[in-house]
Amino acid sequence: MSDMKLLNYLQAGINAESTRQSVIANNMANMNTKGYRKFDIKFEEAFAKLIDSSEDFNPSDIEAELFQPKNTPINAQGNDVNIHAEVGELVKNTIRHKAFVRILAKKYQQYELAMRVP
Repeated sequence: MSDMKLLNYLQAGINAESTRQSVIANNMANMNTKGYRKFDIKFEEAFAKLIDSSEDFNPSDIEAELFQPKNTPINAQGNDVNIHAEVGELVKNTIRHKAFVRILAKKYQQYELAMRVP
């Protein structure tokens, strides 16, 4: 795999997890809003297809799809936001985001090291 393709994968993942972070925060902010239905994003399927493909791509070409699952029960506040589930998703998302960023940082450290060697 080329370095450019790896960097594109990492950028696409970071972009998706940043979007998911905003969606989760919005869900949590609306946990007491009557009639609010939570949102989520679809990204993993598109990302998996991208990885299986041999074509080059621009990370901005792959976008996370915003959707409302509408498969969770309505709570006493009249919405379907479960704060415990959202916090769990926030933790998982943070771990994925950190993994992408750490891999990217390691790659840049490799480049820096290669440029320093005489």
